[in-house]
Amino acid sequence: MNRSHPAKTKKHVLRDYNEMTVRKICSCITGTGSDIYTQERVFTFNRVEIKVQPSVKVKNGAPMSIVCHADISKSTNFQLKHNFTIFKDGKLVFMTVSGKGDARYEIPVARSSDTGDYECTVEADGKAKSSNSLHVWVTGMTKPILTAEKKEVLEGEVVKLRCELPEEVPPLYFFFRKIKMNSTPKEKFVFEPHRNFSVMEFSVEEDDNILQFDCFGRRNVKLEFESSKHSNTTLVTVREPFIKPTLNAKPSSNITEGDRIQFECSTVVAQMRDIEIILQKNKTILSSVRDEKLLKYSAVATLEDSGEYLCKVEQGRTSKTTKLNVIVSELFPKPILAASMSKLDENKELTLNCSISGFQKANFSILRKNSNGDICLKNSGNLTIIVNVNDTGSYICKAEVKGIVKESKPVRINVYAPVSKPTLSVASGLPEVVLGKPLQLICRSVMGTPPITFRFYKGNEIKKTVINDTYATFLDKNITQNDKRGYKCDARNNHSSGMKTSNILNITVIVPIRNASLGSIPYEEVEDGSETVFLCSVNEGSWPIRFRIFRKTDREVLLFEKNENADRVMWRKEAMNRRDTGTYYCMASNRANVDVKSRPITISVVLAAWQKGVIAAFVLILIAGAVTLTLWWFLCKKKKAKGPSMEMSGSALATNLTSEKLTRQHNDGDYYSGSGYIEDSENHMKSTDENKDSVENRHSRIQGHPDAT
Repeated sequence: MNRSHPAKTKKHVLRDYNEMTVRKICSCITGTGSDIYTQERVFTFNRVEIKVQPSVKVKNGAPMSIVCHADISKSTNFQLKHNFTIFKDGKLVFMTVSGKGDARYEIPVARSSDTGDYECTVEADGKAKSSNSLHVWVTGMTKPILTAEKKEVLEGEVVKLRCELPEEVPPLYFFFRKIKMNSTPKEKFVFEPHRNFSVMEFSVEEDDNILQFDCFGRRNVKLEFESSKHSNTTLVTVREPFIKPTLNAKPSSNITEGDRIQFECSTVVAQMRDIEIILQKNKTILSSVRDEKLLKYSAVATLEDSGEYLCKVEQGRTSKTTKLNVIVSELFPKPILAASMSKLDENKELTLNCSISGFQKANFSILRKNSNGDICLKNSGNLTIIVNVNDTGSYICKAEVKGIVKESKPVRINVYAPVSKPTLSVASGLPEVVLGKPLQLICRSVMGTPPITFRFYKGNEIKKTVINDTYATFLDKNITQNDKRGYKCDARNNHSSGMKTSNILNITVIVPIRNASLGSIPYEEVEDGSETVFLCSVNEGSWPIRFRIFRKTDREVLLFEKNENADRVMWRKEAMNRRDTGTYYCMASNRANVDVKSRPITISVVLAAWQKGVIAAFVLILIAGAVTLTLWWFLCKKKKAKGPSMEMSGSALATNLTSEKLTRQHNDGDYYSGSGYIEDSENHMKSTDENKDSVENRHSRIQGHPDAT
């Protein structure tokens, strides 16, 4: 039984097979004695093949068969039902159940839509196997069908066409052709990804009478293009909305300047609606009318009117043109203006003459060109004037015959005033220059008609030549210190008076300051109250030089400033004091405007010799006083300690002292063993610094002792 299911895919069919297999397994489990039966019906798929008859390439319209074959091995010879399913490009196209190992999908008339990749799947008793994919190509496409919206159109309209490939499957390419007699066809194409037809428009142009249209299709199969046959030919008749215009010139297209010429442009219109007639020359529109069949235009002919004229009729998208060539002959040539001189001095005589070669009967006028309009000087062919500088300019003459006015070529007249004596100056103002920098000079002539030629000299050598209006500049970069040559310039123009020369300009070369240094006498250490001499000097520099001396502590203090026509300056600082201690430096500058700073020196203000002597004497006096006071105090203490003991005899005191010493040695050792004093026969005593207090204590003990009484 054959069934076609184009909506089902291979995935859906395999899912149905799996569900069927589950149902069969469940029935085997619940059935009685089914295991023995199942073991006897053992089979396996060896392979599944798919073939195309007569071949994988089939002509369009020929019959074609897709054959699916299953090679199966069985345990016994039993009947087996096979479910055959054939897919094209993954979609189900054929399905059948058979007891045989083959199934055939017949296509009586093959079309290009049958081109694709085919695959078959065989299922039997819960088992399934698929074949490899096989590509089938149905060669040749069906003949397209072409239809036109209208069989008759007007010029300027469009022809709408429809081309269809009814039995083809997109994506497709459609090609449309417009065919005219004795011309190459015009071709357009459209890509249609989702439909098997396409539409196209062709505009109807001028001179299109009977048009033929056809179309053909094209598709891409495995990176190869295949084209269909050409469609039926469709004829379209073109009607003119109006005829080609006619253009005439009266009295003739060959006339003489001064004569009046009239142009007439006309046409025949089918419908008087939105029609326009235009007359133009060299893309310049001369005249136009709307909703009229005739245009008229007239003018007095001149030589400039010679050329090609074009009459154009427009209605909607349609336009037609006609051309006419007009030749205007010359009535008389252009006049010629001659001048007695083109360059002359002011207050000289100038004569202008206007004439026409071989023609005398004309009205002449001589004019001077002006931006605000030409100024008429005289209505005649001759003019003589005494000129001044303001008469410089361009002059023309005009000649008029029969209303035709012609103008001569302009003649340039230059009137020159003599140059004044030039002045030479420095651009910066002062006649000086800093060594190493360029010098810019300006040469100026207040009066004189330009152009003026200026020349600059250094000594007698020409350095530069400049042509300008009133001034010129010169930059001298070669400045040396000992250059003594002066500068000058001269000026001249086309006046006959000749050249004027400036005065000589002498330039002062300013040498910048170099290597400033600062010294002092005395150096580094200065006694308080003494005088110090500072000397600031430079190695090189033009005078006058500005010298400044600074002291730098926590801030910079200007101490001295002076302009000196020398390369050094001396400054005396009287009565130096301790506040003058610090770092000193000097700075020098001149008209080069460059400050040069010296290296700093350090000055320390110390005490004078007499101040040191006073301080030393004062210190000695203090020391002597301290010694005297100490000695006096010691003597006073000594007298107080010695008074009571002087009443004892010398022997008794010695005995007591010896007895006391011995007693203390034998008792507890609380008393000093031995005396720190040495007593002589005159009762004078000497003491060391360590036992003064011990002696005094001992004397007190002696005074308080019972034996002392």
